[in-house]
Amino acid sequence: MAAACSAWLQLVRTKHHEINPAMNSIPTILIAALTLSAGIFAGLARAAADQWPQFLGPHARAIGTNANLPDQWSATKNVAWKAAIPGRGWSSPIAWGNRVFLTTVVVAGNSKLPKKGLYLGGERRQPPPAEHQWKVLCLDLASGKVLWERLVHHGAPPEPRHLKNSYASETPVTDGQRLYAYFGNVGVFCFDFEGRPVWSKTIPPHKMRSNWGTASSPVLFGDRLYLVDDNDQDSYLLALDKRTGAQVWRVHRDEKSNWSTPYIWENGRQTEIITPGTGKTRGYDPSGKLLWWFKGMSSITIATPYSDHGLLYVSSGFVMNRRRPLYAIRPTAAGDISLHGQETSNAAIAWCQPRGAPYNPTTLVYDGRLYALYDTGRLSVFDPQTGKIIYERKVLPRGLRFTASPWAYQHKVFCMNEDGLTFVVAAGDKFEVLRTNPLPADDMYLATPAMVGDRLLIRSASRLYCIRGPSSR
Repeated sequence: MAAACSAWLQLVRTKHHEINPAMNSIPTILIAALTLSAGIFAGLARAAADQWPQFLGPHARAIGTNANLPDQWSATKNVAWKAAIPGRGWSSPIAWGNRVFLTTVVVAGNSKLPKKGLYLGGERRQPPPAEHQWKVLCLDLASGKVLWERLVHHGAPPEPRHLKNSYASETPVTDGQRLYAYFGNVGVFCFDFEGRPVWSKTIPPHKMRSNWGTASSPVLFGDRLYLVDDNDQDSYLLALDKRTGAQVWRVHRDEKSNWSTPYIWENGRQTEIITPGTGKTRGYDPSGKLLWWFKGMSSITIATPYSDHGLLYVSSGFVMNRRRPLYAIRPTAAGDISLHGQETSNAAIAWCQPRGAPYNPTTLVYDGRLYALYDTGRLSVFDPQTGKIIYERKVLPRGLRFTASPWAYQHKVFCMNEDGLTFVVAAGDKFEVLRTNPLPADDMYLATPAMVGDRLLIRSASRLYCIRGPSSR
């Protein structure tokens, strides 16, 4: 980039000298300054690609930008390292610089293992009585070595959870200086990058629907940490001072249990905190003022919202409901923007696909197309600006069970099932499975991976894999 900038400036000087020889006296220092600036910008771009600060990465998009990210792997191919992770947690890894962070909960003695796929009967009436340990881990990105491990809470869990859920399903978040780990029904814990505690805040436990447990991850914006605690007793949106943990404001929400992570939408018109919910999806300003809302979601809301090219994408797709809507929202919303009757658009809602949403996975907009990966192993593609179907519910062979959200890079979309089998699909209007990448099927894979520089981090029930192509080593 710096070389290109210098070459362009030299061309400008040459052309102008043909007209005005005085132009040849442009100070050399100006050239040096522009060259240095180009180098700085290139460095910043590379640095941004080396960070994965929250669930689904920068802007909650699940898109990698490094040209050397791997597109082939197995248990023995392109595995730079793998680390055993104690306990269980479905939080995704995050990373900043040379540090990888994740959370887990270790139980004393044996606990019943979850089954794969969607099923009934995983509810538990009472929390397990055994001692549990809530932990935050920091690993070295280059080697997988544990740099530090912190116990933040111990004892019997305050509430039950679904057999397939975990007590560490919320993904932590970082601003590059501090780490913020949130465990639902337990608390928020802030550390510096050396593992020194900065502050902590207890979160009172509340009943969740059918005792399924919690999962909504925290998000950062400015000097605020935002949490959504939607439950069956006292739902709210909470803003904390990220420096001290002090409550800045708390807004009551007329909602029951939800599991969706909030999203900060900077849309050019204003900044909004987007909170999908089964009762209503809402947009708040950074002070907690309600700006707009709409009804019309399915009866369980899990997926994370995100934005692209001026539109906000929100989905809610409980598999037992006939209505499983996928929405695209314009940044002009104000007040009640709900659709009525058979409407699929209005002044604020660009389009709605009434049965387009997955249940667990978040959708993905990449290379001008919206990908919807369904829990049962099918893939649909929509035009993200119009909602038009490009192709619909194509079967991923032997795909079966999916919980992790899809991710993308290098004009490919990656879909990993609960057995650790990743389908590499060509990005575009034609459905084409390019290859499959297997990891050991005796493990379980629910967490969405992270992309850090040229490395792909995949968390299973028992391990963290670092996948890296041979050209990067």
